[in-house]
Amino acid sequence: MSVISRSALESSSLADLHEIASELGLDGFRRLRKADLALAIIERQGGDADGPDAAGEASGAAAANGGAAAAIDKADDAVAEEAEAVADKPARRSRRGGRGRSRTRDRDPGDDAEVENGSADTDQRPSRSRRGSRGDGGPADTDERPSRSGRGRGDDNGARGGGEERVVVGTVELLPNGSGFLRVSPPESSDDDVYISAAQVRRCELVAGDEVGGPVRAPRRSERHPSLIRIDTINGRSADEVVEGTKYDDLPCTYASERISLDAEEDPTLKAIEWLTPLGRGSRAVIVGAARAGKTEALRRIAVKLRGQGELECSVVLTGVRPEEIGDWSAAGLEPVAALGLGSAADAQGQAIERAVETGRRVAARGGHAVVLIDSLEQVAAPVARRALAAARNIVDGGSLTIIATAREPLGGETTVIALDAELASTGRLPALDLAASGTVRPELLVGEKGAEAIAAARAATISG
Repeated sequence: MSVISRSALESSSLADLHEIASELGLDGFRRLRKADLALAIIERQGGDADGPDAAGEASGAAAANGGAAAAIDKADDAVAEEAEAVADKPARRSRRGGRGRSRTRDRDPGDDAEVENGSADTDQRPSRSRRGSRGDGGPADTDERPSRSGRGRGDDNGARGGGEERVVVGTVELLPNGSGFLRVSPPESSDDDVYISAAQVRRCELVAGDEVGGPVRAPRRSERHPSLIRIDTINGRSADEVVEGTKYDDLPCTYASERISLDAEEDPTLKAIEWLTPLGRGSRAVIVGAARAGKTEALRRIAVKLRGQGELECSVVLTGVRPEEIGDWSAAGLEPVAALGLGSAADAQGQAIERAVETGRRVAARGGHAVVLIDSLEQVAAPVARRALAAARNIVDGGSLTIIATAREPLGGETTVIALDAELASTGRLPALDLAASGTVRPELLVGEKGAEAIAAARAATISG
């Protein structure tokens, strides 16, 4: 490795110095301040780096294979999450930028607070790793971008040690922040479980329950679990073959044609929703109304009815809700995948919604039926709300993703609008459905021609009355 001058080191960012220190094999370099780290690198290089030949050697390093300048360039491409946690001390985490820009392309805000199985132990995430090149490594590559020969540059058990990679096959369990674990003895967790980064989950569109195989590296000093180097197989098929299939947005879709039963004989509001504004698998539905019209309560009752339907994978996202309402959902046995109160930032709310919707898209793309219930879309940016709603669809000869959300007003593009009347709700006159403002596109596909005629007659009677 070429010698780098003191001035070049001092002008480099801390992230770049960490990359160089890793190349040199310095121990404990992450605990050093920038100035001390630069001195340690100079000492490891063999002493004074300010000599007359240092500048020439530093300039030549950019072209050298495996040189420090190349390592710095590769560092700009690194997208792996990192964590510094010591088992006997409080977890300490830091995020590092590089060359004046934030490294957030594959980072999720929830990555800083991973908790497994409800315990207070924080699970490790992969340390910063290096890509082999700037080229396209394919969708099944991990953050470390190993070569096609199967030896990742950051693999402690492979290329560095000269040994064979250890391959593990297990079942995917996803965490709320988008990352996950490969359970080698599902459903029980163990120290042999393998960490899967959020970037790998997104890139390979993994769904909870997928059987995934691939090589792993041993945990480093600050990590609890081994990490997956790359994903080779998904459910017995090549990962490249699975991921490079037809994109979700390109899958043919049609109007919802299979009605979702709410079994609401004893609930007048839900009964009115079920028959006068029917929902189907793949519906794009919004419950609208003024404040205190009962939107949240209606959504929660719908969620309770859907929870027991085994063919539907339901998830609840709470964004910008009253703190007391979060407890109400949990008390009803509906544990949200994300729960952000009134004071949370709009960006954080939008990211929570997008993560839940992305998981639903993966389920639908694999032929499953997912339902994402969102309360609410009022405080997120309009483009985020529209993207979330637009993800719902009924895939031809495939799965479905149903979105049911609350909002003050319709967003446009809904297939079902459920409008609630605040005056009826406040006076206890149920059902509190504003039928004139409600409706379902192509209801005959869900309730038949006679059912659609009955809905039209009920709406006409409401308007004329």
